[in-house]
Amino acid sequence: MTEMRIDPMVAAVRSQLATRSADPFTDETLVRTLAQEAVDGDPHLLDSAQRAEMIQRIVAEVSGLGPLQTFLEDPHVEEIWINSPTRIFVARNGIAELTTVIVTDEQIRDLVERMLIYSGRRLDLSQPFVDATLRSGERLHVVIPPVTNAHWSVNIRKHVQSARSLEDLETVGMVPHPIARFLRAAVASGLSILVSGATQAGKTTLLRALAGEIPRTRRVITCEEVFELGLPLRDCVALQTRPGSMEGSGEVTLRDLVRETLRMRPECLIVGEVRGCEALDLLLALNAGVPGMATLHANSAREALSKLCLLPLLAGENVTSSFVVPTVAGALDLVCQVQRDPSGRRFITEVIALPGRIEGMQVETSTLWTFDGDVLTRGNGSIDTHERFAAAGFDLAQLLHGDY
Repeated sequence: MTEMRIDPMVAAVRSQLATRSADPFTDETLVRTLAQEAVDGDPHLLDSAQRAEMIQRIVAEVSGLGPLQTFLEDPHVEEIWINSPTRIFVARNGIAELTTVIVTDEQIRDLVERMLIYSGRRLDLSQPFVDATLRSGERLHVVIPPVTNAHWSVNIRKHVQSARSLEDLETVGMVPHPIARFLRAAVASGLSILVSGATQAGKTTLLRALAGEIPRTRRVITCEEVFELGLPLRDCVALQTRPGSMEGSGEVTLRDLVRETLRMRPECLIVGEVRGCEALDLLLALNAGVPGMATLHANSAREALSKLCLLPLLAGENVTSSFVVPTVAGALDLVCQVQRDPSGRRFITEVIALPGRIEGMQVETSTLWTFDGDVLTRGNGSIDTHERFAAAGFDLAQLLHGDY
C-alpha cells in the first residue's frame, strides 16, 4: 500500500466534494462514503483489513490531519510537535517521545494551511508566527523560516484533561479535597485568583475548573490570545485577540480586550494568560471591584507575584512600582501554583493568600497549603475575608481548619 496508490484516491474524493460543494470537515459521513467508493474501485485491494486501513487513511487525509490524525485521536497524547519532516514528537502522558512518522516539507505546509482555514489567521513572511485554534479545539502554534532555521516548526496542544469542575480534579488527584473545598467557596465568594506554573503544568486545566465553580447567575467575560477555555457557562462572552492586516491595521491586543470588558458589565473577568502590559489593565479592573482569574508563567507562587508586579511597568514610564505593588496586594486574593513532575503527573503544589499589605515594596503573603503530590500540609497562614465568605454562605474558619 503505497503513497502513490492513495494519492489518486484522495484527489478523487476531494474532487467529488468540490463538485457537491461539501465541507470535508463537517461532513465526515460523506467523505467516508466517497472513500469507500474509491477503494472499491481499486482491484488490487482484496484484503478487508487492507481496505479498511486505506479508507481510514483517505478520511484522515481529507477530513483530518493526515499522518498526524492518529495522535490527535489518541486520548493519551497531550501535544504534537514537528521540528522537521523526520523529527515528529508527541507527549504521551507527560513524557516526550519521537514518533516513526516521516512526512515532507510540502505535506507540513499543506497541513498547516488546512489547519488555519478554520481560524482565518494568516502565515507568511510578514507574519512568520501564528497562534490559532483548530476546529476541534486544539491550540496551534507555527513558526516558519527565516525565523526558524530550515523547516517549519509546528506545535499542536491538545486539552486531554476534560475537567470542568474542581470535583473532576479531585477525582484525578490534581487537587486535594480540603483545597478543592476551599477554592470552591472562594470562587463563589468572589475572590480573585491567579493560577501560576510552568509550561504544560496544568494552569489552563485548573483555571477552567475554577471557572466551572462560578455561580450561574454571574456574567463572565473571558479574554484570550486564542479560544481555549470553552467555558459552558450560561452567561459568558468569550473574546480573542486579532493580528493586524498586511497593511498593519486592525490589530486587537489582549490589552484592548481587557479594557473593553469593563464596558460589558462583567461580574467576573478571566484572562487566559497574562504575559505583558495587559497586566496593568487587569489589575485596574480587579482593583475596581470586578472579581477575576488569570494564569501566569512562574516557578512558584511568590515568583508569580513578583512577575505580576513587573509586567505592568511595560505599559509606560509613567507606571511605577510604587503604584503597582500595592495595587497587586489589594487586587488579588489567592495564588495557586501547579506543577508537572517527571512522571507527567500534574497537581497543585501551594495556595497562598494575600492579606492586602506590603512590606518594603514586597507583597506580603500567607501560606494556606502546600502539597507534594502525596502529603498535604496546612500552612500557618490565614486570610481576612470572613465577611465575604459569610455573605456567600460559607464558614471560612471551618474551611481552613476543619477536618480533612
